[in-house]
Amino acid sequence: MYSFCSSPFLRYLMATSYPGSFITLEGPEGAGKTTQLKLLSRQLDQIGCKHIVTRDPGGTSLGKQIRRILLNPENPVMPMTELLLYQADRAQHVEELILPALKSGTLVLCDRYVDSTRAYQGYARGIDLDLINTLSNMATGGLTPELTILFDIDSADGLGRLHPGGHDRLEREAIEFHHKVRDGYHELAAQEPERWVIIDAKKPLTVVQEDLRRILVERVGEKHKLAALIE
Repeated sequence: MYSFCSSPFLRYLMATSYPGSFITLEGPEGAGKTTQLKLLSRQLDQIGCKHIVTRDPGGTSLGKQIRRILLNPENPVMPMTELLLYQADRAQHVEELILPALKSGTLVLCDRYVDSTRAYQGYARGIDLDLINTLSNMATGGLTPELTILFDIDSADGLGRLHPGGHDRLEREAIEFHHKVRDGYHELAAQEPERWVIIDAKKPLTVVQEDLRRILVERVGEKHKLAALIE
């Protein structure tokens, strides 16, 4: 497989050493990041940027099966089972899809990644963060995004955007759980300000999309020839 890196700095160097770029999008439920990714991908296609859009969990065939187990509201998944299923998905995802794409020079845009587990299973569920970090590093070989964009929105406002009756298992958690998730994201962003950029997801869709494109151009625009995104 690939080597395990324990140092955050070494993990960052690992991510930036590939011809491609690894960008993750994070946020509470209803923040709109999935919609924004779809809009962005269309624009990247138009300017001829080599990229993939993937998601965690569910970025591979095996991952899709794990995702169905994790998000099915009828499944009584225990916290440690939940944590280990996410890591199993991630190990497959990195090895099968993300690393090959980075090695080929592709811009990888991933809807959630390790930071979701830190926020949801760590800060909200209360599972030890050191354990989560150890398991995450084992599952990913230490691969860390060079940029993580947090789509920030009040928990109640985000949940209010969701389709009635269509809520998955995590979306159905109590509002206190979702407050902890959001607070966790803010703590994570404060710990690594060089990696994280926060977008106000309450803004109109078009404004959020402009913010997203601007951030990408500023951070990886030269590497992937993205200037046309904001022209």
